[in-house]
Amino acid sequence: MEPRESWAALAAGGIAGVFVDLILFPLDTVKTRLQSPQGFRKAGGFRGIYAGVPSTAIGSFPNAAAFFITYENVKSVLHHDSTSYLTPVTHMVAASFGEVVACLIRVPSEVVKQRAQVSPSAGTFRILSRTLYHEGIQGLYRGYKSTVLREIPFSLVQFPLWEFLKDLWSWKQGHVVDSWQSAVCGAFAGGFAAAVTTPLDVAKTRIMLAKTGTTAASGNVLAALGGIWRTQGLPGRVPFLCPAGLAPHPVRRGKDPPGSSSSRQVGRGAALHTAVS
Repeated sequence: MEPRESWAALAAGGIAGVFVDLILFPLDTVKTRLQSPQGFRKAGGFRGIYAGVPSTAIGSFPNAAAFFITYENVKSVLHHDSTSYLTPVTHMVAASFGEVVACLIRVPSEVVKQRAQVSPSAGTFRILSRTLYHEGIQGLYRGYKSTVLREIPFSLVQFPLWEFLKDLWSWKQGHVVDSWQSAVCGAFAGGFAAAVTTPLDVAKTRIMLAKTGTTAASGNVLAALGGIWRTQGLPGRVPFLCPAGLAPHPVRRGKDPPGSSSSRQVGRGAALHTAVS
């Protein structure tokens, strides 16, 4: 991948991430409150729907850019030595690397954001200072493992499906997909991936919101899922889908034709987001 393409991917992914995260933030707040252990109403209901937005505004660009640039570079390196039938594997590996790197930025932002979303009366910066005072830097990375365990399966489902749908649509119409068509493919792929990985997303939320010293706060995903099963059963882990709209689709210039670039946001933010009751 050429330096100019890398900078284009960095800027496109970052800007797309900021717009998607801010536009869909109210839906994300509703999802977090539905997944919180105290329940939707006690977590704030529909009040303070933008609680925690400063954390998202600050972390969104570097998070999306880190994923986008890692994904595109790894895909570019692997693509040279891969045959067509190995293309899905290339996308899976590239997406996994992207998630591991992006989560280094995403998790601290996510911890502060989710705690603010379930405590709308407390400000974002107050929650940040409280977390650092009581838990230190380690507290900001609580849930890193559970986030990676959720995001990698998400990408392993989403990206190969997204690329497959774009290739199929391109073949059917005889030319490469347009940006809006790529976004539609991303919405479907992301919605399907979200539905499949929702139990892991709920576990991640419970771990990040757990009180210090509790079992969930240890970061054990299986323990968190077991607790949800015991207290709420299957309804605590099975999702219903909530439309979240389509994301902008930045177009990469290079060897890939227009409309075939890979944007993290056309799956996550642009997909059907998942809410758990």
